[in-house]
Amino acid sequence: MPFSSKLIEQSVNAFASLPGIGRKTALRLTLHLLKQDGSVTEQFANALSAMKAGVKSCRDCFNYSDQELCEICADARRDRSLICVVESARDLMAIEETGQFRGLYHILGGIISPIEGVGPADLNIMPLVERCGRGEVKEVIMAISPTIEGETTIYYISRQLQNSGVALSAIARGVSFGGDLEYADELTLGRSIVARTPYAVK
Repeated sequence: MPFSSKLIEQSVNAFASLPGIGRKTALRLTLHLLKQDGSVTEQFANALSAMKAGVKSCRDCFNYSDQELCEICADARRDRSLICVVESARDLMAIEETGQFRGLYHILGGIISPIEGVGPADLNIMPLVERCGRGEVKEVIMAISPTIEGETTIYYISRQLQNSGVALSAIARGVSFGGDLEYADELTLGRSIVARTPYAVK
């Protein structure tokens, strides 16, 4: 599309680089910001800059946090004997929205995928093994998307924790095989956590 302003074009290109945003939506967002008071645009830009500069990775679970420990890990009311393993912060947020889980989390940062060059060493698997070795954790729930890569990741982690004395379980298959956890509805995801099943290493 033709632009009368290089600055508008740069803004559209920046918005369009975000996932799920096409060029038409990017243009609509750009024109919306142009109509706003300068203070609104400045506040928007400052919020993004502050987020990028200030957000940290939780030292225990690798969730996004403003502090060294995220709010979930710092909450003394959470069940510290229970850890739910997820691929990403988006999956953590999806499970939190169900209100069915009161334990802690561990974010892997992805799943094992040889095709994409992602191996166990690229994920937060060893920190999970170390957490389980402290003696406080009694059960680890594998809440990983039910795909071939997800099953491979679950199997690898289960082998690493085989002799830890920690019980292993996986979310019930109310979540369809091949689906992404973050897109499951809250009711299905909540029931999958509650109805989790023991995971046996073969």
